[in-house]
Amino acid sequence: MSANITGHWTSASSPRSANGRHEKPKPRRSGLTIALQILLVVVVAAAAIVSGLSFVDGNKTLAVLPIIAMVAIGLGLLALTPFSAFVLLLLAVRPTLDLLKLSSNATGTAAGNTASQRGLDPSSILGVLFLLAALLWLAGRARSGHLVPGSRLRTAMLAFLASCALSVVGSVQPQASVLEVLRIATVVMMFVVLEQLITSRTMMIRVVVTCYVAMLIPLAYTLFGIVTGSPSSEVRGSFTRLTGPFNQSNTFARYLAFLLVFGIAIYPYVRPKLKLLFVGMLGLASVFMLLTLTRTAILGSVAGLVVLAVVQKRKGLIAGLVAMALAALILLPGVAARFGTLDAQSTPEGTPTGNTLVWRLHYWTEVIPLANANPVTGIGLASTQYETDAAKQPHNDFIRAYVETGLVGLACYVCMLAALVGNARRAVQRAPKNTLESGVAAGALAVAVCFVLSSMAANVMSNVVSLWYLIAFAGAAAYVSRTYAPGPGASDQLQSRPDAGVVSSRPH
Repeated sequence: MSANITGHWTSASSPRSANGRHEKPKPRRSGLTIALQILLVVVVAAAAIVSGLSFVDGNKTLAVLPIIAMVAIGLGLLALTPFSAFVLLLLAVRPTLDLLKLSSNATGTAAGNTASQRGLDPSSILGVLFLLAALLWLAGRARSGHLVPGSRLRTAMLAFLASCALSVVGSVQPQASVLEVLRIATVVMMFVVLEQLITSRTMMIRVVVTCYVAMLIPLAYTLFGIVTGSPSSEVRGSFTRLTGPFNQSNTFARYLAFLLVFGIAIYPYVRPKLKLLFVGMLGLASVFMLLTLTRTAILGSVAGLVVLAVVQKRKGLIAGLVAMALAALILLPGVAARFGTLDAQSTPEGTPTGNTLVWRLHYWTEVIPLANANPVTGIGLASTQYETDAAKQPHNDFIRAYVETGLVGLACYVCMLAALVGNARRAVQRAPKNTLESGVAAGALAVAVCFVLSSMAANVMSNVVSLWYLIAFAGAAAYVSRTYAPGPGASDQLQSRPDAGVVSSRPH
């Protein structure tokens, strides 16, 4: 060792650069690291070749599976990094995964609910990966004593999940029931995780922003299809209904309804320079939702907007609703025709598009007696479609909860819905007026109302792609309610410094 002129010790063996300065020796990669890198390159190259050849041959399964495997590996590695980044990425990519769907489009029927058909879907693989990563993360937080106290909504959701799992014991279709339990478990786990992650205003904003970043691809994909003359759609009866990147128009409609209603709630707090982009997104979402011709989603979103008009005292929303209704009737005649099928006289029996309201009423009378076989715990989740001639789900989540999970499940489901609404209502009451927090609270309440109304005439309780965003908004409302809860140590006022980003503290 020798001393240099500055008095610092340097190694005599240190290499010198051309200017005489000492350079730190470059770290050498181990043989194992080099081997793993070479192996990763080979695997990725092989997956790309198999996927490409299978695509050329028209084999969708073999074309998609290598991609799914590589994405799963990547997400698994990401799960080892800060967990919040992993969760935000999942929220960002979830709406696009149905583009890689391998199973049938007959979701909600006996044709599309077996594990062999749906278990290899990217969404199913991602759901299992998320459950495993979340359980490990929660276990670590519990061990370190950093768990946030649970809300009533979390308790109610866990109770409903337990009733769903209990229904598997007496299920007439155990395989389908287990798969459905896993789907509902991912929804419950997303809320549990977000409740733990959203412990600051900044994190709440990140979650909300991620939900709308995720919306960009479905909107762009659908707009591109319309512009090029080949939009993704399905034919139901005499109607052609927009499906977007999803497998059904109903799914696309519910997803858009939740994002649209919540977006209108927080619109006053979006940064002025981003408002034009946000208005464009919400405008496209409203048009596309109408083109799905899904009445439950349209009526649910109308009810949600009425809630916003009352809670946020925005009288202009009512006028906007009237104007939108008139424009839809004039510019989109399919919407008027679709709602016209509610009237039995307007759609004679035997025509391609019948009165679906009357169909529902008749189908419910056929479905409800199925619970007599096991009224306490039900016939098992996702089993109704295997026990009826129509081979469909009940199109009513209250009836579905009773038939498939019994009286226990129905009671838990009603309690969960009450807790969902109550969670948002408390946030509305506690949030400071005319702040982003008040917008988040009002939006969560409006979306909760939209969900409850949709549940009365649709299959929504296990629609993961829509419910993850409903749950994200509920998690944000839970943070608002917890932060401004009355009592010692509670935060009584909003921070005066607005967060940087797409939203601010005060309306513009």
